Amino acid sequence: MALSISRRVLRAFRSSDFSLRPASLCNNGASNGRFRDSLPPLQSTVAGKVFDVCRRYSTTILTLNSSEGTFPSKDVLIPDRKLGLYQDLVIPVTNFSNEDKGFMVLAGDVFDVPIRKDIIHRVVRWQLAKRQQGTHSTKNLSEVSGTGRKPWPQKGTGRARHGTLRGPQFRGGCTMHGPRPRSHAIKLNKKVRRLGLKIALSARAAEGKLMIFDDLEVPSHKTKNIVNYAKQMEDAKKLLLVDGGPLNEKLKLATQNIHYVNVLPSIGLNVYSILLHDTLVMSRSAVNAIVERMHTPISR
Repeated sequence: MALSISRRVLRAFRSSDFSLRPASLCNNGASNGRFRDSLPPLQSTVAGKVFDVCRRYSTTILTLNSSEGTFPSKDVLIPDRKLGLYQDLVIPVTNFSNEDKGFMVLAGDVFDVPIRKDIIHRVVRWQLAKRQQGTHSTKNLSEVSGTGRKPWPQKGTGRARHGTLRGPQFRGGCTMHGPRPRSHAIKLNKKVRRLGLKIALSARAAEGKLMIFDDLEVPSHKTKNIVNYAKQMEDAKKLLLVDGGPLNEKLKLATQNIHYVNVLPSIGLNVYSILLHDTLVMSRSAVNAIVERMHTPISR
């Protein structure tokens, strides 16, 4: 079952168009002079300190209220760029009301890694195997209920010789070599699991199916609000909403009756859930939490 599901999930990559629509390169990560000249250095002054928002691990948020520097316009998007170059991406920030909330820089080593289907396949198999309960059980000859008396004499009856009626050939008897409670989990290195999540995020960003929201606040718990928001999104058949902290109760109530909208905290974001949803919506806090998680050294 795990192999058939993983093949179905991987077919989504085969037909994917890895053309970057809402994301763009940062000016210090561009390889050609034409793009470097079109986008000035993005810097903003905060409390007297200058931070370069195009650093490799930066997730600094650009807003229209920046006093210095040039705010990047939507004309800097490069749809035909090469993927998997570990270059920072600039992506617009919006909300459920489709309002302009500025831009955000995504770390290139998390959202622009080379796409590898073999890593995705290994991580999906690991997830599906690990989530199996493994509580299946049968009774052997010593556990089944019944007497241990010899049913008839060894000789003289003309019947086959038996020593118990609880053997596997009798009705109500035991099961030989049946399933026992065990763990189906397989071993997968932590660095491979982390790389699989980076590849899944990079694939959604390359497809233009990654959206960054200022926050996931909704005015009420009504389901119709989420339905209307989903209809406004282009080519969004199944949504995955990821928030940075604890989930908002209004958002949970508004989405619990919609089969094509699911909500996860950033700590629960995984490869299989990303692949099952064609559109990924993340809040600013969720992006910062994921980037911090990916940059944390792996504990041995």
